[in-house]
Amino acid sequence: MILGVIPARGGSKGVPRKNLRPLLGRPLIAWSIDAAKGSVLLDRFVVSTEDAEIAETARGEGAEVLSRPSELAGDAATTKALLQHVVEALSPDVVVVLQPTSPIRMGKLVDRAIRRFMDSAADTLATGFMSHQYEWTTVDNTPRQRLPGFFYDDGNVYVHRAWYLRQGRYWGDRLERMVIDRVYNHEIDGELDLVIVESVMRHLLERHGSLD
Repeated sequence: MILGVIPARGGSKGVPRKNLRPLLGRPLIAWSIDAAKGSVLLDRFVVSTEDAEIAETARGEGAEVLSRPSELAGDAATTKALLQHVVEALSPDVVVVLQPTSPIRMGKLVDRAIRRFMDSAADTLATGFMSHQYEWTTVDNTPRQRLPGFFYDDGNVYVHRAWYLRQGRYWGDRLERMVIDRVYNHEIDGELDLVIVESVMRHLLERHGSLD
């Protein structure tokens, strides 16, 4: 089974009640639920939350809810621990993580990531981009184009084989880095990010008519 997981705890420091904040008139979490519903390769998807209001909203958007233990909902809780709970509860073969804080997923991105994962025979896949940033004074005025750069995972789509999650690992042995267009690479960690993402999504909707 290929299982989609949308992690959505109630607590958030940078943006209070982040998963329920309106984005183009809808709760933030609704956009990730839409992406999961639009996938033809996911066999099932769930929203993992401990929060009653998020659960009610998710069900209203057509999602199945998996109750999260309270000990996996605090600031110290890790995604790895959450996914271990999901794997134990639902026994999937593959887990596809869709974080609500990265809501821009056009062009069937979820299915493209799953196909890339399967075609590459990877254990773990992440979407992202090549970053050429560096800490000031660590590079001697080298032009950005000459820097080797590094792959930065953007939080949009992660694909995991369940076997290594059961072993307490967060990555498998074979890693696949899926570089995607920069328009997708926006994460909501603060109030300004909400403004930026809403502006980008409004532009995309006006230009393309939908985010499908």
